[in-house]
Amino acid sequence: MNFYKICKKRNNFDYIKLIFIISFIAFAIISNFSFSYSYSSFDYSWTNIDNTKIVSSDIGNKKIENDNFLNLESTSAILIEQSSGEILYNHNIHEKLYPASVTKVMSILLIMENLNNNKFELSTKVPCSEKAASMGGSQIWLDPKEELSVDDMLKAICVNSANDCVVAMAEFIAGSEEAFVNLMNDKAKQLEMNDTSFKNCHGLDEEGHYTSAYDISLMSKELLNKYPEITKYTTIWLDTLRDGKSELSNTNKLIKNYKGATGLKTGSTSLAKYNLSASATRDNLSLIAVIMKAPSTKLRFNEARKLLDYGFNTYTIKSFGKKDETIDKINILKGTKNELNVKLKNDANILVDKGNENNITKIINLPKTIEAPISKDQVLGCIEFKINDKTVNKIDLIANEDIKKTNLLNMAKKIISKWFSLLKK
Repeated sequence: MNFYKICKKRNNFDYIKLIFIISFIAFAIISNFSFSYSYSSFDYSWTNIDNTKIVSSDIGNKKIENDNFLNLESTSAILIEQSSGEILYNHNIHEKLYPASVTKVMSILLIMENLNNNKFELSTKVPCSEKAASMGGSQIWLDPKEELSVDDMLKAICVNSANDCVVAMAEFIAGSEEAFVNLMNDKAKQLEMNDTSFKNCHGLDEEGHYTSAYDISLMSKELLNKYPEITKYTTIWLDTLRDGKSELSNTNKLIKNYKGATGLKTGSTSLAKYNLSASATRDNLSLIAVIMKAPSTKLRFNEARKLLDYGFNTYTIKSFGKKDETIDKINILKGTKNELNVKLKNDANILVDKGNENNITKIINLPKTIEAPISKDQVLGCIEFKINDKTVNKIDLIANEDIKKTNLLNMAKKIISKWFSLLKK
């Protein structure tokens, strides 16, 4: 039935009303495309979000001072919350010291990175060079004629701190230890480890080879957050290699006797003394404690335990939602859909002093409307969390799908389709 016949079925008043409606629709379409951009721009202007990651040393307005109130005897120490890197305790954290085998945290990070990028698999066999076999210090006595899987190499490095295995992996990945060390220093720059200079991949004392407790916490955080599967190795207490012929015993004694321990790496030499990067998780709170230049091996474990105990006794994590959880909806202008679900980019976990959990307030910063097109995972706003009017964290809010921009023809078809539906009623 054409337009003329539809009109004939109506009386004169209906006909006039119909003409008015059609004219109004045409005007609306034209004006929408002519003027709505300035409106939507104005509507969105108040939601300019600073997406800078907030990392402070002030939890609930309690300043974390460098006064060593735990009376640690180690030269340097730090305690951080694992997911955010929030500093909870610091003592000479930027002093440059010999790292010993804690160096291997960076080596393991690069091994996991290459594994994740499918450069090799856990089952891939790795040869042993004469250089790797000749390494001193902690080792599993690799033979130049021997090949071990990446899985076994990781186990030996994480559990037994095997220098021969880490050199073999370095040569396998980069062609030489020297080339691998360049990769280590490049990664250190990416992580803003400004107190660090690597000269080898194993940690034996060498002039110009140094780092700080702060930098160790940065690379430890990166390893645990990005590759949590590494704890499959770092939590092993006793194991074997070579069909049970070689026994492994973890150098990190906290794995056996500290509740929630997840790793991470010990190190000791005559110049470095006794170092440790210790990680643990309890009740959704993950902490990393770094001890450098402790005067004895017993003291490094005791002081790491003291730091972790302090963290778990003082702080807690309150969750406001998981990654990809839908938080709100937003209206869409000139899109193929009229509204869009908005979700959390990351877990909304807020670190807070115990007893202060109910003082957290959240503010959703999100525009009422936004103009298409919109890309999936596009940042549209954020949730801001405050304690006593102080911002302690921001979590981005992102689009859960793509929404294309509609065109004039599609918009006209959509409006006319709705109009004909009304006429049939």
